[in-house]
Amino acid sequence: MDIVVDNITKKYGIQKAVDNVSFTVKTGQIVGFLGPNGAGKTTTMKAISCFLVPGEGDIKVGGVSIWDNPQEIKKRIGYLPEKNPLYEDMPVIDYLYFIAELHDIPKSKIKERIREMVKICGLEVEKHKKISELSKGYQQRVGLAQALIHDPEVLVLDEPTTGLDPNQIVEIRALIKKIGKQKTVLLSSHILAEVEATCDRILIINKGKIVADGSAEELRKHSQGREILKVKIEDGNNNEIFQALQNIDTVGLVNFFMGKENTYEIQSKNELSSKRNIFKLCVEKGWFLSELTPIETKLEDIFRELTMK
Repeated sequence: MDIVVDNITKKYGIQKAVDNVSFTVKTGQIVGFLGPNGAGKTTTMKAISCFLVPGEGDIKVGGVSIWDNPQEIKKRIGYLPEKNPLYEDMPVIDYLYFIAELHDIPKSKIKERIREMVKICGLEVEKHKKISELSKGYQQRVGLAQALIHDPEVLVLDEPTTGLDPNQIVEIRALIKKIGKQKTVLLSSHILAEVEATCDRILIINKGKIVADGSAEELRKHSQGREILKVKIEDGNNNEIFQALQNIDTVGLVNFFMGKENTYEIQSKNELSSKRNIFKLCVEKGWFLSELTPIETKLEDIFRELTMK
C-alpha cells in the first residue's frame, strides 16, 4: 500500500514547519526520514497518520485521501510516536487486549492476534509483567506490538530506537526489517548508521523542505561529485611528494593523512579522477605507490552538507 504525499504545507503561526513537501513511499519499501531537530519530520509523520491536518496539499494512503476518509487511513496505519504512549500500570497482555478492542478487532480473534504479536515482538518472557517493570527496549517492543496488532499495511515509526542500548537497537532494527518485507514502512531516526543498515531509501528534510531522496549509495554519488583518495607513497621526500601531488591538474586538494607517515588524502576536482595521474607520477619519479584507496563519503558528511547550508 503506497503513501503519496502531495505538496503539503503546515504552518505554526508564521513559521512553516513543512513547506510544499512531496514524496511517495512504495509498497514493501522501508524509507528512512532524516533531518535535524525542528526540520519537519514529526509534523509530516503526524499528518500522514491523520493526527494533524496540513494547511495545504493532500496525502493518500492506499489511494484514500486524508480529506475524504481519515478514519479509514487510521485503520490502515500502525503508528509509533516518538514518545511511546503506554499505560505503564497495565500488564503487557492486558494492554494489548485493550488496544485490540480500540481497533475493533473481533473478540474471537483478539487472543490469537496477541499471541502473534508476543511471538513477533519477542515478548514471551515479559508478557505478564507490568509495562512499568520492563526495560526501555522491551517497552519499545510493546509499542511496536500495539502498532502492529490490527495488522496494518503501513507502519509509521517516529524514532523507534530512541533511548535503546546498542544490543536493543540491533534487535529492533532486525524486527523492523523482518516486518518491512510485507508492509510499507516510514521511519525517522537520528542514528544515521541505523538508517543506512535498515532502509532501502533515504529522505532528508531540512527547514521544512525535502533536500535529498535516494539510496545511501545514490546520495553519496550525488553529494559532492568529487573523488577522494587515500594514497601512500614511499621512497621519496615527504614535502616533495606533497608538492608534486598538488601540481597534478586533476587534483583539487591535498592533505596529510593524520597519524600516517607518507600518506595523503587527495580530493580530485569536480567530476574528475586522479588515480591514473597519480600512478604515472610515481612511475616517473621512481616512487613506490603502496596504497591508493577510494574513500567513501560518509552519510554523516552528506547529512551535514545538506542540513547546514
